[in-house]
Order: sequence, then C-alpha cells, then structure tokens
Amino acid sequence: MKSFPNQNLIYFIPMIFLFGIGNNAMAIEKANYDIVASYLDFELRQYGPQIVAETLVEGDFEKVGSEGFRRLYDYISGNNRKKQSIAMTAPVTQEGESVEIAMTAPVSQVKMDNKWRITFMIPSEFSMEDLPEPLDPRVTLKREPGRLFAALKYSGTWSQSRYEEKKQTLADLINMRGLKPTGEPVWARYDPPFMPWFLRRNEVLIPVEK
Repeated sequence: MKSFPNQNLIYFIPMIFLFGIGNNAMAIEKANYDIVASYLDFELRQYGPQIVAETLVEGDFEKVGSEGFRRLYDYISGNNRKKQSIAMTAPVTQEGESVEIAMTAPVSQVKMDNKWRITFMIPSEFSMEDLPEPLDPRVTLKREPGRLFAALKYSGTWSQSRYEEKKQTLADLINMRGLKPTGEPVWARYDPPFMPWFLRRNEVLIPVEK
C-alpha cells in the first residue's frame, strides 16, 4: 500500500481522535440505513435523504481521496462564510464566528466521468438553510435523495486492485439475485489511515432498483 505524503498527515491525524481506535473510540454519527434484506455475502440497505459536502477531484484512484478529504475537512473546520475575518484594508468588516461541523462516517468516493466525487455526510442536526457557504469554490453542498443500495463489507488495504475486486464481486452477486444497478459504485471508508489494515471497515455500495 502506498504511504501518504507528509503534507497530508495534518489532515488525517484528527481522524484518529474523531474516528477512534479500539475501546476508546469516540462515537461519531454514521449514515443511517435500514437493512431490507441480508444475504450470505451482502446486504440490501435503504438509506434516507441526507445532505453532503462534496468535491470533485481529478487524478489517480489512490491519491484523490487525500486531496478531497483536505478540501472537505477545511470546510467543516471553519473554512466557510461564517468564519470571523477582519480585513487589512478599509473598511474593516467582521462576520459571524466560525462554525465547526463534526466529522461523520463514511468518507465516500465515486467515479463521475473523468473525476472522482468525494463526499462527507453532514450531521443530521443541520438543515441546508443552517449550513454556512463554503469558501472553497471546489466544495459544494447537496441534498441526496434516499436510495436503495447493495452493500458489501470488507477489511484490508485501500488499494485500487482490492476495490476493483470487491466491486466486481458485488456486481456479480446482485446480478445473481436479479437486481438492476441504477448508478455508479460507491467506495466507502470508515477508518483513519493509521488503523491497522486488517481492522479497517471498507464497503462497496451499488445503487439498485427497488
């Protein structure tokens, strides 16, 4: 597995405390879903509507995640229109205090044309009207409708080869069950990069027709 560049460590170190490791893990909000059906190798899950912060990143599968995470982490840490700022030129202006938005899980990645869409789910306590506008134009807020997903869990590395293997496995399984995909596969990660690879929770999700 490729190591993360040192410049990315400042963005992933907070994930140790937010996602937690072992028995001392801090509880964070995770995407809610109802299990519609449970099979030997995968689940059918009904997800409700949610708000996400998203960014599109062009590049290699194994590198876009860190770039997308950096942008989204900056947004939820206060890089938004409600952050207090004092201009160095006249007139002096001041806006509201910054709003910090809690981390959620998972961090999702999905291919869209020639780019990857990286998303954070916004905590359920926020409405679209409550959320501050991102200062980074590459970050946008979007309402996601509820959808039905086939989901396959797996542990291990974040390599593209392992993701592709699990994606194909899930595609074969849903085909065997007579389910029809309705969109692109989603790669979901629940743990920080410092979590031992054999303990990581990863998932491939494919939207399917009801």
